[in-house]
Amino acid sequence: MNDRDVMEYDVLIVGGGPSGLSAAIKIKQLAKSEKKDISVCLVEKGVEVGSHILSGAVIDPIALNELIPDWKEKGAPLNTKVSEDNFSLFSEKNNLSIPQILMPPLMSNKNNYIISLGDLSNWLSKEAESLGVEIYPGFSAQEPLFNDQNELIGILTGDMGRDASENETNNFVPGIEIHAKYSLIAEGARGSITKLIEQKLSLRKNSDPQKYGLGFKEIWRLKKEKHKPGLVEHSLGWPLKDNTGGGSFTYHYGEDLVSLGFVVHLDYSNPYLSPFDEFQKFKTHPKIKKLLTGAERISYGARALNEGGIQSWASLVFPGGIFLGCSAGMVNVPRIKGTHNAMKSGILAAEATVDAIINPAKIQNRRLTAYNEKIKGSWIWTDLYAVRNIKPLITKFGTRLGMLFGGIEMWLASFKLNLPWTLHHKKGDHETLMDINKAKPIQYPKPDGIYTFDKLNSISLSNIGHDANQPCHLKLNNQEIPISYNYPKYNSPEQRYCPAGVYEIVKEGDSIKLQINSQNCIHCKTCDIKDPKQNINWVPPEGGSGPIYSKM
Repeated sequence: MNDRDVMEYDVLIVGGGPSGLSAAIKIKQLAKSEKKDISVCLVEKGVEVGSHILSGAVIDPIALNELIPDWKEKGAPLNTKVSEDNFSLFSEKNNLSIPQILMPPLMSNKNNYIISLGDLSNWLSKEAESLGVEIYPGFSAQEPLFNDQNELIGILTGDMGRDASENETNNFVPGIEIHAKYSLIAEGARGSITKLIEQKLSLRKNSDPQKYGLGFKEIWRLKKEKHKPGLVEHSLGWPLKDNTGGGSFTYHYGEDLVSLGFVVHLDYSNPYLSPFDEFQKFKTHPKIKKLLTGAERISYGARALNEGGIQSWASLVFPGGIFLGCSAGMVNVPRIKGTHNAMKSGILAAEATVDAIINPAKIQNRRLTAYNEKIKGSWIWTDLYAVRNIKPLITKFGTRLGMLFGGIEMWLASFKLNLPWTLHHKKGDHETLMDINKAKPIQYPKPDGIYTFDKLNSISLSNIGHDANQPCHLKLNNQEIPISYNYPKYNSPEQRYCPAGVYEIVKEGDSIKLQINSQNCIHCKTCDIKDPKQNINWVPPEGGSGPIYSKM
C-alpha cells in the first residue's frame, strides 16, 4: 500500500535553473493571456534557487529580452556590459593575442553581459513566484514515475531524515509523489532523472554519445587598479597539451571582481591528468599571476557541461514530458554559452505545453511533438547547427588544428554557408583513458597557498552543507571494480578527475580500498561521466545538501 502524500499539478518542472524558470514564467504569462488557470510546481534540489548554479558567465540577453522585455526596469542582475573582448593562445611563458577581425562573428560578445547565473536564477524565481508558480527549494527529484503505458506522470522526491545506513531517524519524512499532466525536465548537465528517463524509454538509441567538459570557476577580488569592468578574455593552449581540449575565461565584473575559469574536455586520455591541477597550474602563467597578485580568492566551484552538440541530443520529447536546456545539451561549445538557448528552450516548452493543456484533443500519447518543431524553427537550431562540428574536429585533430578548421566552418556559417555533413562522436568520455602502462606520468607542483591551492582548501570556499550521517549518494554498482579494475589499469583515476577530493585510495598494510568522502561532493557529476566502467552512479543526496554558491 502506497501511503506517500501525492500532489497534483498541471505542470511539473524539475530544476530551478534558467531553462526551468523561463518555462515556469512563460507558462504563467500565457495562462494569463488565455484566461486559464494552469498550476505549475517547480522543485529544486539546492537549499535555495541559485545555490547549485555555476557558470562563467557571459550571457547573451536575447532570450531574456523575449521573456521579460522590461527586465532592466525590474532590476534584473545584469549590470556589467561587455566592453572589451580578447582571445589568446597561451604558451608556458607568453600569450599570442588573436585580432578580433579574424574571429568569426558568432564569437563576439558585443552587447552581452557578465553576470552571476546564480543571481539571475534567483531573480527569475522571484518573478515566477509573483506570477503564481509554486517553487520548492531543498526538494530533490529522486526518481521518475511512470504509468502502465510508460508515460511519465511525475516524480518522487527524496526521503529526508535517513541515517548513513539508510535507517529512518526521529526526523524522518518520506518523499512525496508529485504528479502532473506534463513534466519539464530541466536539471542541467548529466541530470540523474534525465539519465533514468533516457534509459527507461531508450531515448538515446539514435544519438551520438554525449560529450562533456569539466568547468572550474574561482571568484577573486582584484586590486582596484587591475580591475577593468566589462573585460572578457578567453584562451586556448598551455597548460593543456594539444591532444587535450579545453581553455580558460577571465571576466571582470561587479566591484573589483573577476570570474576566473578553466574548462577541461573530459575525453582526455592520460589517466595521470588532473583537471583540477591543470586549472591551478594555469594560474601560474605570467599574465594570470600578474592579474592575481595582491588579490583575494573568495569562491570556488566546478560543474560538468555538455559539449556533444545536436548530434548528441537524446529524443527531446517523450510521453508525458520533454527535456530543456542542458538536460538536452544546448551549449554552444566555441562560444562557451548555453544560457540563452536554455531560456529559449523554456519559452518554447511553455508554448507547447500550454497549447496541449488548452487543446488536449491535438495531443496523442501525451507527446508534445510541437516542441521539436519549435526548436527546429528557432534560433536555437541556427546557433547550434553552425557549430555542430567543432567538438568532433577538436577531438580528431587536436586543439590548434581543430579550432582552425572549426573557425573556417564558423566563418562560412556567418555567410549562411553551412557544410552539408555532420561529424559524429565515436566514444563516450568514459571510454577514452589509456592503460596506465602506456601513459606518461604528470608531476604537478605543490600549491603555494597564494595563487594555487589544494582541493580541500578550495572546497572550503564552496560552502558545502552536507550531513555526514545521511546515506552516501555516490553509489557503486559493483563494489569490487574500483580496486580490481580501476586501480591496476588506470591507477584509480577517480582520485584525479574529481575536483573535490571525494575519492581516496586508502592503504592499510596489504589492504587497499576506495574511500568515498561524499560530504565533499560539489555535485559536478564528473564521476558519473568519466568512470571507465560506468560503475559510479550519482544520485541526489538529501534535499538541500551540497554547495551553497554565492555570486557563481
